[in-house]
Amino acid sequence: MTDIAGHPVVEPPPEDQVRDEEGRLRDEFVERVSAAVQASDAEQVRTLAGDLHEADMGALIEALDPDDRPRLIELLGAHFDFSALTEVDDSVREEILEEIPNEEIAEGVRELESDDAVAILEDLDPEDRAAVLEALPLIERTALRRSLDYPENSAGRLMQTRLIAVPAFWNVGQTIDYMREAHPESLPDSFFEVFVVDPGHRFLGTVFLDRLARSKRPVRLEDIMQADRRRVDVMEDREEVARLFERYNLVSVPVVDEAERLVGVVTIDDIVDVIQEEAEEDLRALGGVSRREELSDPVWWITRSRFLWLLVNLATAFIASSVLGLFEGQLQKMVALAVLAPIVASQGGNAATQTMTVAVRALATRDLSRANALWIIGRELMVGAINGAAFGLITGIISATWFHTPGIGVVIALAMLTNLIAGALGGILIPLLLDRLKVDPAVSSGAFVTTVTDVVGYASFLSIATLWFGLA
Repeated sequence: MTDIAGHPVVEPPPEDQVRDEEGRLRDEFVERVSAAVQASDAEQVRTLAGDLHEADMGALIEALDPDDRPRLIELLGAHFDFSALTEVDDSVREEILEEIPNEEIAEGVRELESDDAVAILEDLDPEDRAAVLEALPLIERTALRRSLDYPENSAGRLMQTRLIAVPAFWNVGQTIDYMREAHPESLPDSFFEVFVVDPGHRFLGTVFLDRLARSKRPVRLEDIMQADRRRVDVMEDREEVARLFERYNLVSVPVVDEAERLVGVVTIDDIVDVIQEEAEEDLRALGGVSRREELSDPVWWITRSRFLWLLVNLATAFIASSVLGLFEGQLQKMVALAVLAPIVASQGGNAATQTMTVAVRALATRDLSRANALWIIGRELMVGAINGAAFGLITGIISATWFHTPGIGVVIALAMLTNLIAGALGGILIPLLLDRLKVDPAVSSGAFVTTVTDVVGYASFLSIATLWFGLA
């Protein structure tokens, strides 16, 4: 197919050539875009990627070679939606922003909601951020500077400042006419409610769009507004905001300052991102990985961030090994003890990790508190005792058959029971203690819990064996 001038027209690829059955970008599609970028074929790039959703554009950017990413944005020009940069890892975004002129960043940020704009601006160097802000209109510049002044994980950073706020004496007709006649840039891209404020811009209540649409035009907003609408303080931590959304099934929530003035709104799309990020951070922390580590981070940064945790684990491993040193004579007299001791320690560590994972997550979601702590501890003790008895029996039978010594089966069964109970206690009590001391239990629990089960496992097994077989 050719255009009027006789040039070949590039057809956008069919949907099944862009994404696979699971919705991920196909490797073949990424390769076509990469080839077009390297050939500096702007028309081909725009045809292939110009209509991608911001999430898919983010996935495409991360899939490309680092050198091709800024070039892709340059070739797309006005077709590039800067909100796609909020869908990529922080390190990828920082690398891309370093390559884009401040004027282009300012132009792209102007089209974004304030929360997305803040996410991009906070990754810039102070000098570049100031230059970008200076290139923005006064009203937008003021709003963004105010958002950037709030703490990083606060509702103030998370909120969008573009919203619809009207006085209480307006009626339904005036409100609808205002929304129809207002300039599109003065309204949020999507919204669920109209906020009612007093002359001092203090928050009074909310009128949801469904209520507004069903009410007659002469009805005043103060007669249909929801005055007891839940709200969050601008300094509230974003995890607390996410819990509010989860607990009350919210889709949006107004944000107020210390004087109850309406300053923004947090919407569900941002909260979904917060929940996912917090869950990923907790998962990394439980594995001894930095909460901020991402796949795109450089090797040296990852090595340095993991080194300290590995060093702590090495120290705790020496502590556990020192217990074995106390029973050196017994181990020399009975080789079976050296073979079986790691089984007791390992099984106790696995059981403790299960309990610890549940406890850390429950603390993060506030499901575990002083009110139910004793009940949870008792439950975990029962689980540890039952599993300890069951696995003690299984391990005892196998060990006695293996070494043709019935006594070794009894010894390892008792040690297994002891260590699984200790693992259950350590897995619940250590996170609780660290949380009480204001130390993040997700980061610190693993090393302590593993040390407890290793020490108790080795000590209980070898002590019981010493007594049972008279090896002292």
